[in-house]
Order: sequence, then structure tokens, then C-alpha cells
Amino acid sequence: MNILDQDIMYLPGVGPRRKEILSKELDIRSWRDLIEYYPYKYVDRSRIYTVREMTGDMPFVQLKGKIVSFEEYDQGARKKRIVAHFTDGTGFVDLVWFNGSKYIYDNYKVGVEYVVFGRPGVYGGRYQFAHPDIERAADVKLSDMGMQPYYITSERMKKSGLMSHNVEKLTKTLVERIPVGSIPETLPPFILEPLHLISREEALRKIHYPKDVRDVQQAQYRLKFEELFYVQLNILRYASDHRRKFRGYVMSRVGSLFKDFYFHHLPFPLTQAQKRVMHEIQADLISGRQMNRLLQGDVGSGKTLVALMVMLLAIDNGFQACIMAPTEILAEQHLHTLRDFLGNMPVRVELLTGMVKGKRRQEVLEELKAGGVNILVGTHAVLEDNVQFNRLGVAVIDEQHRFGVAQRARLWGKSENPPHVLVMTATPIPRTLAMTVYGDLDVSVIDELPPGRKPVVTLHKYDTQMGSVYQGIRQQVSEGRQVYIVFPLIKESEKSDLKNLEEGFATLSEVFPDFHLSKVHGKMKPADKEVEMERFVSGATQILVSTTVIEVGVNVPNATVMIILDAQRFGLSQLHQLRGRVGRGGSQSFCILVTGTKLAEDTRKRIDIMCETNDGFRIAEADLKLRGPGDLEGTQQSGIAFDLKIADIARDGQLVQLAREEAQKIIDADPNCTRTEYQLLWNRLKELRKTNINWSAIS
Repeated sequence: MNILDQDIMYLPGVGPRRKEILSKELDIRSWRDLIEYYPYKYVDRSRIYTVREMTGDMPFVQLKGKIVSFEEYDQGARKKRIVAHFTDGTGFVDLVWFNGSKYIYDNYKVGVEYVVFGRPGVYGGRYQFAHPDIERAADVKLSDMGMQPYYITSERMKKSGLMSHNVEKLTKTLVERIPVGSIPETLPPFILEPLHLISREEALRKIHYPKDVRDVQQAQYRLKFEELFYVQLNILRYASDHRRKFRGYVMSRVGSLFKDFYFHHLPFPLTQAQKRVMHEIQADLISGRQMNRLLQGDVGSGKTLVALMVMLLAIDNGFQACIMAPTEILAEQHLHTLRDFLGNMPVRVELLTGMVKGKRRQEVLEELKAGGVNILVGTHAVLEDNVQFNRLGVAVIDEQHRFGVAQRARLWGKSENPPHVLVMTATPIPRTLAMTVYGDLDVSVIDELPPGRKPVVTLHKYDTQMGSVYQGIRQQVSEGRQVYIVFPLIKESEKSDLKNLEEGFATLSEVFPDFHLSKVHGKMKPADKEVEMERFVSGATQILVSTTVIEVGVNVPNATVMIILDAQRFGLSQLHQLRGRVGRGGSQSFCILVTGTKLAEDTRKRIDIMCETNDGFRIAEADLKLRGPGDLEGTQQSGIAFDLKIADIARDGQLVQLAREEAQKIIDADPNCTRTEYQLLWNRLKELRKTNINWSAIS
């Protein structure tokens, strides 16, 4: 057994109680888990400052001197504030404690020289340190201190006395107990040497106990690269195996349906971006390998039109097609859109969702199995075992992040060969994230809007300016336009002051007594929701008051205003999706972001980015940097966000690219994973796949 596989309980300083806390709170069960629990920041402890050098903006300071006296102040029932007056000869500071008087008097003495470390504050005109770290100067070797690591700990850990410095002591004990040379290397010399990477053992020692900033940088670079490299190697090996194992249906015929649609039914000429994407997809369809392609395009860029043309190619070649959407509203929207596009063409499009029941459902299932249905539009219901196609050739998945990898794989069982898969998303995915979350897919991008579309003008208004917002609504409606007003919640939350949709609807009805309003939220019965949506789509109501259920799928070209109340409660991606509900016709459209006047810095940045640009990719990059991959919609389902212990996809983009290039070299050189010189890599990949990392989700 490797030394790192030892139970964490047997590390001095842990024991059964701490083991239970570490395993529950941080998933640390072995020595390996602890040594791979990395610090999140470092503070330089290599320098002693003097009191005279101190300034009010120093984050952490280390002083060397003596306590000259103690004072006590009563703080109420059985509580005392203890102040030690400390000097280094250049000035005085106060060391302050609010509890633990017995411990303080037992351990700290007047006249003894100490090294004091902490974050200084100013109180009563003097510098003070609350609950500082104190060590006897005789026990401190400055040359050994270097950069002090800080570890994230939970509230339960803190209550149990496991603070950052306690974790630091445990990792120090651990590093000292591991004999030099006992940590196995996980990357071969032909990767380490050209990239100037330090060994894994050196990196693990330096990451916890660096002497200086260079040690931190070397250790982080090595460990980040390794982590990203194995993620990319796994993804690329999976994609390579998949391509070799699964032959794709060859769809080389461009038949009468496709030609009829292209020449007589196109609602507008294709953009250059749409033409480019169609060429990329056609190349896949005639290649003999199964297509797995991600189609990215902003809201309104014409992805559904491209998907329909791909499905028509499948039908021309004797196959059926299906399109899966995450919600019933979006599935029904697709049904209407496809039927509108096709007009009177002899293509049968049917719907299958939870709402399609009884005799009607049975008819659809029978016709689907017999081959009478050409295109099936549905939700997760399409994945049920009793849904059988005659010959499924193309599966389109809309908003892929709402479907797990296992669900995508279930579609393959619906056909003799796996069907060609086209995954569509209107959530632009930053390149580094796409390489990781969707690394097994080829990527196509529609980066042009159809002709005649005007960019949506986005404005920021404070809730004190609602009078002018109402005036703008009145102006647009009087010109025959329609308006969305979005609330963040349905019911008032006890802990928050969010505007309540019900109250808001009543207020708006009073403000606009001469307009017709609809109300839609997620708690309504589907049939009621459908009635209200239909009233807005048909133009019977001018204002739709809603929660974010209209984030995807609603297409009303006549709607020109999107008002988002409490916009500070939404992420960038969600704001961008909501804004995409307007600007779908030829008229100038507006998005009004309404917030309170007090905004956090991150929130203000989000609002500013929305007002500056309509570019979904720029917004997605900004979102990734502001929030990190773990918070972005979709990445949690992928399993990628929480499996990276040290790398950060938002900030380590160049390293993601480098790791992918190196992994691709290995796949190209050894596609069957059999060559001796690469066995270290394949064995390590097997080890990692046995851990609790969700590797299948990463691919």
C-alpha cells in the first residue's frame, strides 16, 4: 500500500472525532486527500515589520517585541476584553482578546519576546490586533516561515476548533511524515521536461510550504497542468474511441424535400454563418462516422432553421428525426415553429410530451414506430422505453445543459446505429469551458443575426425611476407593441424584500387600467399557463407579467420591451437569455434592467456588461470570470465544476489549451492505448476513473 493511502485518523493530531469532521465537511479520508487539499491563498511571513513602518492599509503584519502590561475591561455578564500592550521599541500596539482569559494569562507573559502576526485595525487612535497568532521568538526561525498557507474551512469545522491554522499544522505533520521519494510521479519525462514542470513530489511539498512566491507559482502550474491534462486526455480518448466504434449513417442525398424547402420556403436568406454551419454538418453526414456536434448561437440567430434543414436531409435519405427540448413550453414552441416553416410541405411533425395522453399518445407512438411520423418534437418523454422509431437518423437536443450525458446516450438505443446528434445551445459557452464540458463534441458557431434584426438597446434604471419606465411602456404599447415584465420570485420570501409577482401584477393593473395583462409563473397549472401564453402570443394582451419561465422558448416578434425587476438577483447568462425574448422582429427593442440604488461591485459590473454589449460570447466570458464555472448554468450537471481541485477554467484558459494539445499528441500517437511508453498515463487515467470524480460526466 502506498503511504498516501493511510487512513487520516492515524495522522497525529487527527483521531476519530476530527476524522469524522474532515470526512463529512471536506471529504478528506486518507493522507492523499489531505495532501491534495490545497491552500486558497498565502501570506508572506518571511519579513518582520516595525511598528513605525505600519500603515492603515496593510492586510497582514508580523512584529517582534515584548508585552509590557495587561489590562482588562468588563464586557457585561462574565465577559472580559483583555488588552496586552506590546512594543518593539519603535512604538506600541494593542493585542486584544474577547475571551479565553485563563489561556492568555497561562501562555503569554510580560517581558518575554514574541513574534506577533495578524491583521491590524485602528481603535482609539492606536493599532490593534484582535486574536493574533503569537509564538515565542526563540521558537521561530524566520528562514523556515516563508509563505503561510490559508485553507478554506466550514462553519462546523470552526466550531470544532479546526481553523485554517489547524489544517496547516496537520498538513505540516503530514509532509514531514512522508519520506522523500515516496510520492509516485504521474507524468512521464517527455511531458515534464519540455514544459519545465517540477516533479509531483516537489509540487505537493511546495504547494503547502513554499519559501517564496516562485515556489507557489511552480507548484500551482505543475498541479494545474496535471489536473487539466488528465481531464482532456479522458475526454479525447472517449471521443476517439467513440468515433472508431460507432459508424454513422451516410446521408449523401440532397433530395426533393430539402431542395423544395431551400428554394421555396426559407423565411429569409441564410446568413453566411448559417451556410458555413450547414457545410460543416453536411460533411459530418457523408463522412461515415457518427456526428456529435455542438451548435452554438445567440438567441434569435437561426439555430432552429439550421436544425430543420438537417432533419430534412435525414428524411430525404429515408430516416426519421427528433428534436428534444427541456420544457413543454419550448417543445410546443418548436412544434409551431417547424410547422410554420414547413407550411404545406408533406412532412409530418408530431408532439410527444407529458401533456400528450391517452388515445392521442397511442396514435403518435404507433405512427412513429410504423414510420408515418417524420419529425418527433418532445421533452424527456422521448427517452421512454415505449417510444420506438422506425429508423431514427438525426437527434437534435436543444439546450443540452438541461440533459445529462446518460440521457443523450439513451437516444442511441433508439436506432440500429447511433443517430447523428446535433446539440444546440443559446447559452454561449466560453471556449475554455466548451473544451472541457463539451470536449467530445465538434463545435459550430452561428455568430451572425439574420438581416433586418436591430441590436437590443439595454438601459439600467433604478427603482426610484419607475415613473419614466411606465411612460416608456405606455409609449411602446400605444405604437402597437408588447411588453414583458419579469419578477424574480412568485411569493414574498421571509428573508428578502423581493417584489412579489402577485402584488406587482395588481399594481401594474392599476397603473395600466386601459391595457390587457397576462400573468405566468411556474406554479400555475400547465393548461392555465398555456392559455395566458397564447393570449400574449396572439396579441390579445399587451403586457406579460412573468417569472423566468419565459427565459427560453417564447417567440413573440411583436414584443419590443423586456423589463427585468430586481435585475441584481439574476446572473449574466440569465439576463442575456431574458433579453433574447425581444428584438425578434424588425422594430427597435429595449431591455430595461431595474435595480435598487445600493449595488455590490460585482453586481454593478454585471449590469454594466449587459448595457455595453449584446455579444453572448463576451457576456459568457465575463460571467465565467465573475462567477466561476461552478455557478454557470449547466456546468454543475456536467460534473466538471466541483472535480477540479486547483485549476480554474475561468483564469487558466491558456493552460486548458496547452493541456488539450499535449493530450491530443498522446491520442494521435497511441489511439489504442497499448504502447509501452504511454502506460504510465493510461494507468493513471484508470486510477483517476476509480475515484469519486464524475469522469463519465466530464466526457
